Order: sequence, then C-alpha cells, then structure tokens
Amino acid sequence: MCRNDMSAPLPAIMPAAWKATATVIFLHGLGDTGHGWTEAFAGIRSSHTKYICPHAFDIIGLSPNSQEDEPGIKQAAENIKALIDQEVKNGIPSNRIILGGFSQGGALSLYTALTTQRKLTGVTALSCWFLLQASFPQGPISGANRDISILQCHRDCDPLVPLVFGSLMVEKLKTLVKPS
Repeated sequence: MCRNDMSAPLPAIMPAAWKATATVIFLHGLGDTGHGWTEAFAGIRSSHTKYICPHAFDIIGLSPNSQEDEPGIKQAAENIKALIDQEVKNGIPSNRIILGGFSQGGALSLYTALTTQRKLTGVTALSCWFLLQASFPQGPISGANRDISILQCHRDCDPLVPLVFGSLMVEKLKTLVKPS
C-alpha cells in the first residue's frame, strides 16, 4: 500500500523554538506533503518539540482485497526507523519520540511503532488501517512497544478509508498490545 520514493525531497522540519527535548514524526495522507502538516503543527507547537514530516509515501491500492506492497512498506518503515535513530543520535531519547500520521501515514506510523526496537512515547493513528495484517505476528507483540500508548481516531465520513477499516484495526490491536 505504500511506495517508497528514494528521490523524494527531505522531510519538512519545524525545529523547536528552544532546545528540543522531544520529537514528533508525523506522516501525511494521500495528496498531501510534509509541508501541509508542519503548517498545521505551527499553530499548536510546543516550544521544546521538533516536528518532522516526511514526504515520500504514496498509496497504490486501498480496498480489503488490495495486494499490499510488503517490500515497499517494510522499506518505508525502515526509513522512519532511521529518522528515529537520527533523533536519538541528536540527543532525544527514543521514549520522547511520538510517531503519528493520517491515512496511509497513520498506517505506516502504527506499523513502524509496533516493529521498532526503540521504546517510543506513543503513536497517533488517524483515519487509517492496519498494514500487513495477514503476515503480522499473531498474539501479543513482545517488542519494546508492547504497551505503547495509541491514540486511534477515525471519522465516519472518510471517502477513502471506511470506518470499518478503523474498527478492524482496533480489533487487531486488542490482540497485540497490552492496555496501558
């Protein structure tokens, strides 16, 4: 469902007004760019939080029967994990990093949070679905984020991602993540 475009521009970044002590990595939805979300965050930003909004994620199909681009999804998740690693190298503890996204960006953020070995603060998954559900490990995950806080929201009038996708995601998450 996600295509990784290595020729994509660097992420849109809104630096912290003061010394950064936390980072939000937020991925956009179809037809948007990282710049659209950095503009949105400008109105609610925290003075000690850096916001990183990557650009290079695109959808190639969205229906319950769509074949998923497993190699592309896994590569895109690795790119996000590399951003997390870079923030840790920059002095931000991984437990002060939040992943989030809208639509396919939310789907990739959730997948990345559940597969990274770095302990994250949480993940925000807006109007999205669960990636690679058929090949994802069954039962509770044992990784660093087995008890991660998840804010999952889904609107009932989304023309691209039906509410049932969000409901199916909730049911899958109940089998994977320990309630906090």
